[in-house]
Amino acid sequence: MRAIWKGSVSFGLVNVPVKLYAATESHDVSFRQVHAKDGGRIKYQRVCAIDGEEVAYADIAKGYETEDGEMVILTDEDMADLPVTSSREIAVEKFVPRDQIDPMLFEKSYYLEPEKTGAKPYALLRQALLEADRMAVVTVAIRQRSSVAVLRVRDDVIVLQTMMWPDEVRQPDFTVEAGEVKDAEVKMAQMLVETLAGDFDPDEFEDDYADAVEALVTAKIQGGEVKKTAKAAKSSGEVVDLLAALQRSVEAAKASRGEGDEPAAEQKKPAKKAPAKKTAAKKAAKKKAS
Repeated sequence: MRAIWKGSVSFGLVNVPVKLYAATESHDVSFRQVHAKDGGRIKYQRVCAIDGEEVAYADIAKGYETEDGEMVILTDEDMADLPVTSSREIAVEKFVPRDQIDPMLFEKSYYLEPEKTGAKPYALLRQALLEADRMAVVTVAIRQRSSVAVLRVRDDVIVLQTMMWPDEVRQPDFTVEAGEVKDAEVKMAQMLVETLAGDFDPDEFEDDYADAVEALVTAKIQGGEVKKTAKAAKSSGEVVDLLAALQRSVEAAKASRGEGDEPAAEQKKPAKKAPAKKTAAKKAAKKKAS
C-alpha cells in the first residue's frame, strides 16, 4: 500500500502525525467495449452537441446545468476563486456512542498509520477509543474537499471512515402495509431467526458472478465448450400460508444442521453447500483477471 495523504490527528493538546492508506479496493469484473466483428476496442470522440464538431481537451470547460436546463459555464478562473481547504489536520470534534451513527452514512474507509514519532500518542488514542466504546467524529480535508468522518479501531489499527452529508441519504417514499401479524407467526419467525443464528465470516461467501466470468473466459481461451447453467425458477407470485412457510423454513434449517427431525420428504430440499474459502492463489488470479 502507498500513503495517499499525510497529516496529523489532533485531539485536545495531543497531536498524532499519521499517514493515510486506502483500506479497500474493488475487485469488480470490468469489460471493454469492442467491435463484435473483430474485437477492436471502441473509441469515443469529444463532440459538441450543438455544432457536431470534435472539441480539443484544452477547449473543454466545466458546466453546471440548472433545473430549467440552462448551462452555466465555469472557467478555471472561477474554480480558482472557490474556497479550498488544504489543512493537513484530522481534527477531533467530539467522541460519540457507536450506535448513534447510522452505518448508511459511511462512505470510504482508510487506515491510519502513525509516523515513528507518533507511535505512543497513536496507541493512547486507540486505547481511549476502545475503552470508551465510542467513535471520534472528526473533520478532514482529502483532495481539497472537506468531509466529516469518524475514527474507530479495527484489528488494533485506527480506521478513518468518511461520511456522506445528511442530505445525501435518500428517504424512502413508500410505506409497508402488512395487515395484522399474528402472534404465532411472530413466534415462528423468531424461532427461524434463532435456528439460523451464527457468527459472520466473510470468507464463507464467494463472488459467484466473478467466478463464473473467470471460468467463461478460461473456457473461451482454451477453446472449450461453455456450458450454460440452469436458470433459477421464477416465483409464481402465489400467496402462501405464512405460518406454514415459516414452519417449513425452521424444519429445513434444522435438518441442514443435523438438528431435530427431518422434514417430510415432499418438503425436503437439498442443503445448500457452503462455498469454499478462497485460497491465496485463487484471490491472486481473480485480482489479475480484473
